[in-house]
Amino acid sequence: MKHKLPLKIKSMQVLLWRYFALFTVLIIAVVSIVCYGVLTSSATIQARDRVISVGSGLTYFANGATSDFEGVISNEMNRYAITEGMDAFIVGLNGAAFISTTELPDDWSGIFEELKSTVDGWTADRAVVYSAQSNLNYVSCIVFNGRQCYLLVRYPMTVVLNSVRSMQLYIVIIALVAILISFVISYMLAKRISRPISELSQTAKRMAKGDYSVQFESAEFEEIAQLSESLNYAKDEIKKSDDFQKELLSNVSHDLRTPLTMIKAYASMVMEISGNDPQKRNKHLQVIIDESDRLTGLVNDILNASKVSAGLGELNKKVFNLTEFIYGIMNKFGYLQETAGYKFYTDIDSNLYTLADEEKIYQVIYNLVSNAVNYTGEDKCVYVSLKDMPESRRIRFAVRDTGKGIPEEERKHIWDRYYRSKDAHARPVKGTGLGLNIVKIILQSHAFDFGVKPAEGGGSVFYVDFPEVSSTPDGE
Repeated sequence: MKHKLPLKIKSMQVLLWRYFALFTVLIIAVVSIVCYGVLTSSATIQARDRVISVGSGLTYFANGATSDFEGVISNEMNRYAITEGMDAFIVGLNGAAFISTTELPDDWSGIFEELKSTVDGWTADRAVVYSAQSNLNYVSCIVFNGRQCYLLVRYPMTVVLNSVRSMQLYIVIIALVAILISFVISYMLAKRISRPISELSQTAKRMAKGDYSVQFESAEFEEIAQLSESLNYAKDEIKKSDDFQKELLSNVSHDLRTPLTMIKAYASMVMEISGNDPQKRNKHLQVIIDESDRLTGLVNDILNASKVSAGLGELNKKVFNLTEFIYGIMNKFGYLQETAGYKFYTDIDSNLYTLADEEKIYQVIYNLVSNAVNYTGEDKCVYVSLKDMPESRRIRFAVRDTGKGIPEEERKHIWDRYYRSKDAHARPVKGTGLGLNIVKIILQSHAFDFGVKPAEGGGSVFYVDFPEVSSTPDGE
């Protein structure tokens, strides 16, 4: 059954493209509006400043002048008219023009009436700037040839405004082109960013179908490259887990099938053959008991491994006598001396205390000794030691077997689930391959140092370093 996507889910590529485009449009729009307004304002301000500058200059020449300087003033006004594109007039209070750079416009009477109403009466040294009929006007009150007159400088704004409008049109066109380009670039950029994620998604789907040969490719973006590395690591771990599950099914199915078959077979023998023969019956029943114990141990190993791996149960640390603790565990292996000819040699220092979870450390010691029993040599000797290391305030527990030893290339794998050394033992090995994995998980949770090394003369030495503490009960 396919999982339905949430209704509100959106394409990352579309979102990136949309946000990039909107951001670009916003920037271009703001810049264009600012330029549009600044251009108009700047052109107006510059025209006003220039008109004032020209008007002030002409006022300086004309104010107080007599008819003798009429030619000089006329030349100066014509120069400004040519270079600046401005018209200049010196007119009397009745509107008669004394000097002008051009013929009087047809609507001169209207222009002069507007001038008078703006100036509102002749006042010495007064100057006014105003706009009228697409012209920027500068008017100053002067005295020319002994008469009160007006100096009028007219700057036609049509050319300036047309230039401004043309530039504003260019700005709009450039903005539209820039927006169009931004849409294309943002789409390409969004696609470039989202494409590696889409490829990772497709690769993940292949992996989900069981294809662990896939490889999550790194991208040019650091975050996606880190994601690829994480996914590759997850893929490797999932593959290991999948391999472990297959191996577990193989191992457990084999290990379960054998004792179950033996129990059923010997139960049938008791019922059909040896039921009335006490000696045979007891022998067959003992086989059933032994196989039941084996089956129980197998199930317990699997349950313990699952519990420890899942992190169930927090550490319940306390101070306890490690010396007596080791002796207590070794006593449980006494039956192997009596029934199977095993020999256990101990070298244990007295009164050594440590701080740990006693129940979980029991699993560690018991599994390490059991492992040595399984893998020791034909002499069936196991050596157990517990030695104080006062220089480091540590207590080293070690168990040595006399088997073939563990090849160097296998030592890093022996702590993995269900792993068994291929040729390190001399007899059939009981168990599930979970014991050393349980040891690793428990000791790592305690942050204790542990490991394995070859023993002198053959075999292997497994060791654990416990912290040494005072004998104060339950103290840290």
